[in-house]
Amino acid sequence: MRTKELKVSAIMDGTVIDHIAAGKAFTVVKILHLDQTHETVTIASNVPSGVTGKKDIVKIEHRVLSPEEVSSIALISPNATVNIIDDYEVVEKRLVELPDTIERILRCSNPLCITNHEEVRTRFNVETKAPLAIRCHYCERSMKEKDVLRVLG
Repeated sequence: MRTKELKVSAIMDGTVIDHIAAGKAFTVVKILHLDQTHETVTIASNVPSGVTGKKDIVKIEHRVLSPEEVSSIALISPNATVNIIDDYEVVEKRLVELPDTIERILRCSNPLCITNHEEVRTRFNVETKAPLAIRCHYCERSMKEKDVLRVLG
């Protein structure tokens, strides 16, 4: 008889980001600035998944992500899910969705862009979601998924 083993403990309340593409959890932590938070953050990497083979999970205790934060996860892992936990139970489940405009998450890859020299909030328009292609609102530099990951990485 096989017994189940809980590798990552449950949280009482907060947010669980599940089904993150394997190896992308630390990038999610970076874009959400969880490395600068006081909340307890649990990261599980390369966890077995019946759907994708392997996945990453990030658990954030005592914090619910804003809609903008949830949308930003789609840049890294468009198939991720965000579960809101209350009293150890999932009370809400959200699929991440890439918005039409991305603000304040990325820096422009163009070294001459105004956003890299002045206090201007970055803004990108999403041209295509799959494959990912975005364009800087200011300098019109186009960035593909590999460029986005390089900037975030």
